[in-house]
Amino acid sequence: EVTVNYRYGLPVVTLTLPTRGERCQFTIKPMVVTVGAFLQDVQREDKGIEKAEVFARDGSKLSDATLMEVLLMNDFKLVINSKTYSVSSPKKGTLSSEHATEMEDIKSLVHRLFVAIHIEDHQVRKERELLQKLEYLKEQLLPLEQMKDRIADSADAKTSRLLWVGLALMSTQGGALAWLTWWVYSWDIMEPVTYFITYGSAMAFYAYFVLTKQDYIYPHAKDRQFLHYFYRKSKSQRFNVQQYNKLKDDLAEAEDSLRRLRQPLQLRLPIQQINDKD
Repeated sequence: EVTVNYRYGLPVVTLTLPTRGERCQFTIKPMVVTVGAFLQDVQREDKGIEKAEVFARDGSKLSDATLMEVLLMNDFKLVINSKTYSVSSPKKGTLSSEHATEMEDIKSLVHRLFVAIHIEDHQVRKERELLQKLEYLKEQLLPLEQMKDRIADSADAKTSRLLWVGLALMSTQGGALAWLTWWVYSWDIMEPVTYFITYGSAMAFYAYFVLTKQDYIYPHAKDRQFLHYFYRKSKSQRFNVQQYNKLKDDLAEAEDSLRRLRQPLQLRLPIQQINDKD
């Protein structure tokens, strides 16, 4: 006969060893021990046991990875060599509310102690991983940063030249209109010309809005022209803008994670210093 009883809150399985004919008790930690570990303990205790298996009530075999806590929820069958034992699992007595509250307090205390002991090691290990990631990302970004700076300088120079060319053309246009107005023709003749020039400029600005969906604001137009030159130069230089942006995002995310990881440590320092002074 195989019996299961609870002693000090732990299940105790009692069975007769086939070789020695002795009753032997096995105290089990149900949340840790598996069915396979329990059967190994039984075979280790009696070397004459060649086969030990556990079956559910419906006859299906339970795997060795099943926890004993799950097994003891229902009745089961234990097969030792060629003999089958029907085992009834007793119901575990319910704890009183006061005892249950005390157990929950103990579990909470153990959890807080575990966190307090291991939090520093976890933070140090995490900080080391983030520092290694930052160093790797910076190494990957260094050649891309140098190439990006060269391309940006070239695009900025072209944009500046375009702005100066625009100023020169506007100055030339103003000088030509003044010369035609006061030296060649009169204002009565040049007035329609200036009107259509102004109207043509308004049409050009409206066309810019239709194409770009943006107002013609000089800083925005300058930035747009800069990006046009930058991407065209990047394509000719085979500069991967998507890879560069991804590395920059990863670097910013790693730096932010490192800053948030170090922040709790920095907040605890003043408290520790005050406690030291006390």
